Amino acid sequence: MSMNRRFFLKSGGIALASVGLAGMMPSFLQRAVMAQERSRVLGGRRKTLIAIFQRGAVDGLNMVVPHGEKRYYEYRPNIAIAQPGKGTNGETAIDLDGFFGLHPSLAGFKPLWDQKRLAIIHAAGSPDSTRSHFDAQDYMESGTPGIKSTPDGWLNRLLQTQAVKESSPFRAVALTQNLPRTMQGRAPALALSNLSDFTIRAGQSSQVLQGGFEDIYEQAAGDALRGTGKETFAAIDYLKRVNPSQYKAENGARYPRGEFGQSLLQIAQLIKAGVGLEVAFTESKGWDTHANQGNARGQLAARLTEFGQGIAALYQDLGPQRMDDVVILTMSEFGRTARENGNRGTDHGHANAMFVIGGGVRGGKIYGDWPGLDSNDLYEGRDLALTTDFRDVFGEVAQKHLGSADLRKIFPNHAGAGASKFRGVLG
Repeated sequence: MSMNRRFFLKSGGIALASVGLAGMMPSFLQRAVMAQERSRVLGGRRKTLIAIFQRGAVDGLNMVVPHGEKRYYEYRPNIAIAQPGKGTNGETAIDLDGFFGLHPSLAGFKPLWDQKRLAIIHAAGSPDSTRSHFDAQDYMESGTPGIKSTPDGWLNRLLQTQAVKESSPFRAVALTQNLPRTMQGRAPALALSNLSDFTIRAGQSSQVLQGGFEDIYEQAAGDALRGTGKETFAAIDYLKRVNPSQYKAENGARYPRGEFGQSLLQIAQLIKAGVGLEVAFTESKGWDTHANQGNARGQLAARLTEFGQGIAALYQDLGPQRMDDVVILTMSEFGRTARENGNRGTDHGHANAMFVIGGGVRGGKIYGDWPGLDSNDLYEGRDLALTTDFRDVFGEVAQKHLGSADLRKIFPNHAGAGASKFRGVLG
């Protein structure tokens, strides 16, 4: 086996798209892999982190509305969300604490808030001042704001810090076409574009295996149950056995149609199947609302409807018992301007809002210091100012939920790592 292919497999990589490949596996190997996999990943409860990236910079001020701020309404005469009780029913902010409210399209989040399973961190984000989507996303995924040379992502470093004697090939999975920046690094990770299509890509250098499976079979007896071949065949075999197309959501959950809803459904499927999933990643796109953003209706409302319905369905599908072991963490590269622009949209801003959802979350509360929206409080006179570094939120989840002991290894350039002022969102 060539070095390129060996490294590719050892990195958890598979570049296959075939329903029948697992059926080509020798029967003795199928039985051995199935037994090995069952004993390794089906026993015991496992904590899972689901990271969701809102790519394009969501407008946090309309997502989590500061309806108690007079300036908010002065700055946004056309796109502001009406105060609770002061507009048409169903088109006003959903009040949370008398000052903040949810966009009406996020009505599915209100029960989670009331059950104290949803926490919000406002005025959070990257301390770097860039307004470039590419750079800001890179910094957030690498966990090193302002540094472009970081070779791996923060989620991958999180996995690296946790010694696992025998890990599942499904320990870290992105339900995306390509492996995201945040999951690239030395720790094995997979990118599965669609379980039903059996399409898998992984690793920084995903490529079609050269030489075909004949060469792999030639070495199967030696490799299959002690490393590279074992992970490859186990992954193929699982995808064949799980029959993704027959999956039915539980508890009356209904996922929205489209790639985002489908990715959340498949994450739920992997969690229920007990395949050893610890970190899952997916993304939602289309948040760059420079023109015709809308208010309670329109472009942003449509995106938030899909986003909110998808996450609420995931929570409902998994149910309270499973959600005790799951945390959902949302992020976006930066926020948007406090003032609407001449096209009834918003431009690239600075601080934003993040959601943390799960059974172990101390929810029903807005975390972070609110800086205010007076002109002299705005960042560079135009944006919501930052009061919580996103790494502090990530670090809290990594430490409290997944048990990472040394945050300095996950966020090497963060002076506050391991001694963050941000605490309490998780029990």
